Amino acid sequence: MSLVTIDARHSVLGRTNALAKLAATLVISVTLLLSIDPVSAGVSLVLTLLVLPFARLDPRQLWLRLWPIVIAALIAGAATVLYGRPSGEIYLEWGVLRISDGSIALAAAIVLRVLAIAVPSIVLFATTDPTDLADSLAQLAKLPARFVLGALAGLRLVGLLIDDWRELALARRARGIADTGRLRRFLGQTFALFVLAIRRGTKLATAMEARAFGAPIERTWARPSRLHARDAALVAVAVGIAAASVTAAVWAGTWTFVFAL
Repeated sequence: MSLVTIDARHSVLGRTNALAKLAATLVISVTLLLSIDPVSAGVSLVLTLLVLPFARLDPRQLWLRLWPIVIAALIAGAATVLYGRPSGEIYLEWGVLRISDGSIALAAAIVLRVLAIAVPSIVLFATTDPTDLADSLAQLAKLPARFVLGALAGLRLVGLLIDDWRELALARRARGIADTGRLRRFLGQTFALFVLAIRRGTKLATAMEARAFGAPIERTWARPSRLHARDAALVAVAVGIAAASVTAAVWAGTWTFVFAL
């Protein structure tokens, strides 16, 4: 079962080579990791959102993928506001809690940076079929085929593990052992899923070995992975976003190199 919707697969970003999308994501992410400031992260996030329509992602599906990261970013921002290093004017001080200009600015930078890194990554995986990514990594990036195919097989099992968890919950409820003790039920079901995952992984490894996936020979590929002009254009757009974010931060005087902290 494909993890990518039909609209996303036939979008402009969906037709782009997976390796180019990975390179574009890394360019933006690495650039954002070089500084902790709200300007560069904010500019990068806004420019990334402007490119988002080319992915043709369903807003609901995008939100379902994004909301855990949004919650985590807000929690990190709240903790930074309360416990961050104080500087400038202090608005509230109570024990170890100090809210100041510096902690607020740092919290905003952290929240924006997390979102600016997360959105391109989510778009990458939401518009990329795992098989296409494996083909590009093995054929173009020249990663070991055995490692790539093993990772692809493991990723393909994620959907099955979700189905197994749902079936375990229904089976335990039908037997009347899932009505009380939520924590005990969760731990027992987790252990059962762990056992199922080991069994399924062992069978998959045996099947792949039987089909010579681990043979020390040069592999052939059913679907050749090639780079096109649109792939270079995507990487160029990512470089432009990264350059614009850095330029805006330097111009605003907020650029703070992480190793200078």
